[in-house]
Amino acid sequence: MSFESLDDRILRTVKLSVSKDLFGVRNYQEPRTQANCDRFIPCRAGNNWETSFATLPDTSKNSQTGKKTRETGENTRDGSVYNILLRNELFGENTEDVKSQCDERQVLTPVKNKNLFRYGTPSKMERTPNASKFQSSPYSLSPLSLSSQRLLRSPHKATRKISRIPFKVLDAPELQDDFYLNLVDWSVQNVLSVGLGSCVYLWSACTSQVTRLCDLSADGNVVTSVAWSERGHLVAVGTHHGYVTVWDVAVNKQVNKLQGHSARVGALAWNGDVLSSGSRDRLILQRDTRTPPTVTERRLVGHRQEVCGLKWSPDNQYLASGGNDNRLYVWNMQSLSPVQTYTDHLAAVKAIAWSPHHHGLLASGGGTADRCIRFWNTLTGQPMQSVDTGSQVCNLAWSKHSSELVSTHGYSQNQILVWKYPSLTQVAKLTGHSYRVLYLALSPDGEAIVTGAGDETLRFWNVFSKARSQKETRSVLSLYTGIR
Repeated sequence: MSFESLDDRILRTVKLSVSKDLFGVRNYQEPRTQANCDRFIPCRAGNNWETSFATLPDTSKNSQTGKKTRETGENTRDGSVYNILLRNELFGENTEDVKSQCDERQVLTPVKNKNLFRYGTPSKMERTPNASKFQSSPYSLSPLSLSSQRLLRSPHKATRKISRIPFKVLDAPELQDDFYLNLVDWSVQNVLSVGLGSCVYLWSACTSQVTRLCDLSADGNVVTSVAWSERGHLVAVGTHHGYVTVWDVAVNKQVNKLQGHSARVGALAWNGDVLSSGSRDRLILQRDTRTPPTVTERRLVGHRQEVCGLKWSPDNQYLASGGNDNRLYVWNMQSLSPVQTYTDHLAAVKAIAWSPHHHGLLASGGGTADRCIRFWNTLTGQPMQSVDTGSQVCNLAWSKHSSELVSTHGYSQNQILVWKYPSLTQVAKLTGHSYRVLYLALSPDGEAIVTGAGDETLRFWNVFSKARSQKETRSVLSLYTGIR
């Protein structure tokens, strides 16, 4: 019988046991020479700890704090910059811009192996990390690497925040809850005109002074539409009795009275000194306000029901009209018949807006039975995109400085939506009116809007940015972009 020492018994036990380390991965190697040892030390020389730590899943994405962070773009960018900074300093990466990442919200790239400890022979690249990643100037006073310094110095565009509450609310007693009327307009001289009952009031955004322009109660009349001229010195007032009056706001005096309609005038649109008016009598009349009222007007016949929307294109060459017959027409200055007809809407078309950025692009919105915003290429006469808003579309207005538009809605959301074109993604959703948001006007600086509803309030919102977009896309609709 042979006797073995304690060390020999330990060594033999290790050889016969399952050679797995603490983490369940086979890693024991037969020593080349017999040596006395009293414990087993696993070999982990081939592990890449930097990569292993990076593969740990981020459990904070499912937490409530993570959800709140992803709701704001500014917090998302700050978190991305911080994580990239850590990766530069700890893992030796040399990322210098947040935009170089495929996804700002995805800080770590998911891999199949999510274990912290990985065993195996490291590759040649892992054995010899790139020393240039860790190099920095010996004269630098910053403890950060050059990549991290460039990352922190890189300029970034501030995230635009749209307030969910109006910055001003005005009382508007007797503001009618009628879908077919247009009772609010904002002039280039920063004066707001509002039709309340039988009166038209002017509110100066500079001085907050309110003046009454006219009162039609003497003949039992009611204001049904208002519209400022392009220079902002004249305001046209449509009435329930069918005539249109033109007022000079500087002297507070009526300068013209245009007759010809046999029913109320719910839509007005200026083109220089030419005033277009749409009425319940289904006619569109175009008259020069400088001529006497006896001069014959241009009569545009096409709609089968009340005309409730009128807008001239930015180049003043085409007039778009919408009516209660669910039709959208485009007219020009040479013909008395519509040059284009669109019949895709399933309800009344009141919301009409020409894009100031894309030549020939027209947007229109349908009523309760339609609820869609549709876009048209008036150069070719073809329909383009459309989006179902889920509620009655009352008004549309494009931003002056970016490719965005705002829409106001009635049944049943009573909301205000800001859209980005052409992706048609919602930028903001504003609520506050308790009735249909039937009236909309854009401020002269293009930053704010005013909305009116049957709850007899006017609400002012900051929805657009003053700064012009640096990445202004060239319109693919324009025929002139390809001509040299």
